[in-house]
Amino acid sequence: MSSTDTFIERYPVLAELPEAARTALLDAAQWVTVPAGTVLFDDHQACEGFPFVVRGSVRVIKASPNGRELPLYRVSPGETCVISSSCLLGHEDYNARGITETETEMVMLPKPVFDALLGEPAFRGFVFHLFSDRIAELMQLIEEVAFHKLDQRLATLLLGKGRILHTTHQQLADELGSVREIISRLLKGFAAQSLVKLSREQIEILDPAGLRHVAGG
Repeated sequence: MSSTDTFIERYPVLAELPEAARTALLDAAQWVTVPAGTVLFDDHQACEGFPFVVRGSVRVIKASPNGRELPLYRVSPGETCVISSSCLLGHEDYNARGITETETEMVMLPKPVFDALLGEPAFRGFVFHLFSDRIAELMQLIEEVAFHKLDQRLATLLLGKGRILHTTHQQLADELGSVREIISRLLKGFAAQSLVKLSREQIEILDPAGLRHVAGG
């Protein structure tokens, strides 16, 4: 399967476009492949195009001046970045950071072509449907950060990753928008209660029911 075929398979909306619009999109498409850990965009940078992730994933975060990070969402194949959409629609600079989690292959659509495609009902519906989904996710994130204690959020995160987690305390802290020292202290507390067993870059869930009790407050 060619890269273009994969692109169309990942994003079925392309097949719904009129032939002239689809041809214009594919002709303007800028293919890029970047390694893991690449900063694709950052605060106060101008948004130059609309990204489609064909392979890999992008983590979008909000970073504070003191280095703390709050994960907002991930962009996987078949999805797109609502912050990029917002910046293009509002003619604003980025207000978050996007970092590739793995080697990532993307198609960048220049802004003039994006603007023109918004006149196509199928493409416009695709963009605003993703807006709706992402806003719902972000509202859930706001609720968790504002109303759930960190130990509850950590317990919920652990329960969603299987019986044995191969991860570091720093990675968990990044996912929760916290700092490693606090996460380590909470994990040691969980271990003292025999809820988990800690070892180097590994956490074993010993008592899922107990963790569910913590997660439920």
